[in-house]
Amino acid sequence: MLGGGLVGGALAGQLALRGHGVLLATRSGRARDGLGAIALDLTALPGETALLEALRGVDVVVNTVGIFLESGQQGFDAVHVNGPRVLLEAARAAGVRRWIQLSALGADAGSALPYFASKGKMDALLLSTQGVETAVVRPSLVFAPEGTSTRWFAQLASLPVTPLPGAGNQLVQPLHLDDLLGALVAIVERDQVPVMLDAVGPRPLPLRDYLQVFKRAMRTGGTFLHMPMAPLRRLAALAPRLGPAPFDADAMSMLEAGNTADPAPFHHWLGRTPRDPDSFVPPAQGSAMANRAILGWTIPAMRVALAAMWLATAVVSLWVYPRADSLAMLAQVGLHGAVAVAALWAGALADLALGIGMLVRRFRTLAYAGQLLLVAAYTLIISIWLPEQWAHPFGPVLKNLPLLAMILALLMLDRTHGPDPR
Repeated sequence: MLGGGLVGGALAGQLALRGHGVLLATRSGRARDGLGAIALDLTALPGETALLEALRGVDVVVNTVGIFLESGQQGFDAVHVNGPRVLLEAARAAGVRRWIQLSALGADAGSALPYFASKGKMDALLLSTQGVETAVVRPSLVFAPEGTSTRWFAQLASLPVTPLPGAGNQLVQPLHLDDLLGALVAIVERDQVPVMLDAVGPRPLPLRDYLQVFKRAMRTGGTFLHMPMAPLRRLAALAPRLGPAPFDADAMSMLEAGNTADPAPFHHWLGRTPRDPDSFVPPAQGSAMANRAILGWTIPAMRVALAAMWLATAVVSLWVYPRADSLAMLAQVGLHGAVAVAALWAGALADLALGIGMLVRRFRTLAYAGQLLLVAAYTLIISIWLPEQWAHPFGPVLKNLPLLAMILALLMLDRTHGPDPR
């Protein structure tokens, strides 16, 4: 089994439960739930002798390795074509009987989209391979609670106003992960395999309707906002430059092209009708999905809001608010002259450091702790020397209480629920 991601890891577990000996090959080589494991990086494969040794006794190879965004040495051709090609040759030499390739619906060697083109190149290579029985499975959009695309759609559907590209009429044919796994298990175990199989759900539906599936399951309601396609395309092209993004120009092109196929062949190999999108989320799981989805976008929003607050406070303290008024306030707590000026600068620089710390992942936990200490210290100092501020009609000190609660909540939640943009 190549790849320990969402599909590969789940498939390895199912095959093991059915009594198969499974060897999971991943970049890390970490063992998982009692499965055999080896380290294998498709961009830095060992020599032929080592590959033959690793493949000794292997009957079926299932390649579920795939990337949607390129990063460093992990390029589309390197991961989807060059590495698997070398491994395929070693598999033939080692006597591997069957190679099952997880491709993608829409894969085409001639595609203008690098992702589809690289997947299509490997598909074409497999179809022309002699000496190893091959099967290419091309899934459509896969629904899985832990999947990146599923979580992204859930977050969109949980927004009070959900943006739609155009009128939201782009067709998708979502497939539940369990159904994909069922078909893959059948292809591993049966005597005969399909040469090419499009793995799709029972019916195509517009993107708007698919998002409605999430809204109904999570009971989030809200309305849709139709977004013109032209500015969305420009935004999609710009998004990766701002950091890791859930979509880019290629993803937008894939969405506009549609992602559907005849479901009958897949139904045949699965042995039953795949579950309908309306049954993807059991009623008992809707609330949990909603909570996770809402945290998925509110945590980054609160994080950015806090960063903006601290950065703006630093600027206001040093260059916007009258310096004389700031020094007069510091005088009320016993700070005068150079000491007061130093305290003003120290406070502003602390605000600046906290704001920057919120935007840098490695410093974020420290920034949360610093914010709690600083806000608590400010509140204590004001309570002792400027108690009248508690009775201020605008509540400048009272607002510290919900601010402290917000920072504490982010400290506890951000690391486990908040999708990180960096």
